[in-house]
Amino acid sequence: MPKFRHQPTAPTRSQWVAPGAAIDAHRHDDHQIVYAARGVLAVTTGAGTWVAPANRAVWVPAGTVHAHHAHGGLELHLVGLSPAENPLGLDEPAVLTVGPLLRELILAYTRAPGDGSPARARLRAVLLDQLRASPQTPVHLPALVGSVLCLPVLRALARAETAAGRGSPVPPAKREHDDTRSFVKLSCAVAFRSVAFMGLSTFIALYARRPVRVV
Repeated sequence: MPKFRHQPTAPTRSQWVAPGAAIDAHRHDDHQIVYAARGVLAVTTGAGTWVAPANRAVWVPAGTVHAHHAHGGLELHLVGLSPAENPLGLDEPAVLTVGPLLRELILAYTRAPGDGSPARARLRAVLLDQLRASPQTPVHLPALVGSVLCLPVLRALARAETAAGRGSPVPPAKREHDDTRSFVKLSCAVAFRSVAFMGLSTFIALYARRPVRVV
């Protein structure tokens, strides 16, 4: 990412990102939580790509150059946090589990970003508490692998997410189960494509240098 924008303040807002669209490389002086309530989000940095379906969010530390890519129509929610606020204690990107409560907190907080009321301050405090308790479950693709390898898988997963959104309401428990299953399928597909592309020994060497936890 040789060229990028510097946007000092990380915005807090919600927005729609069209299928296949991207937000170009940029960095903030703030930390940021990036969450896609619908669609599949890929956040790319100089170190690789972090992938998050609707039951995951991406933590982007202050100063990290990153770009967003939408696989399917993306309902994007952004939460900016000052450098002094680091509820996760992390200085590198990570993927976080988003349970039902954390999801609703992110949606509520990003839909009224200009509200400076005491109620919003309480909402923010609960949001930070939930972030501190959120398990880290990263799906990280090293830069050498590249997001192109898993593009067909991402598109298929995005189509499934979009189709589900057009149908009847899905119970939260079933949606979380389906999201988790899709998340595992994506992880497996990325691993197989990576091995096919670079060879097993190179793949093992890459991941030996960057441990990945399986949940």
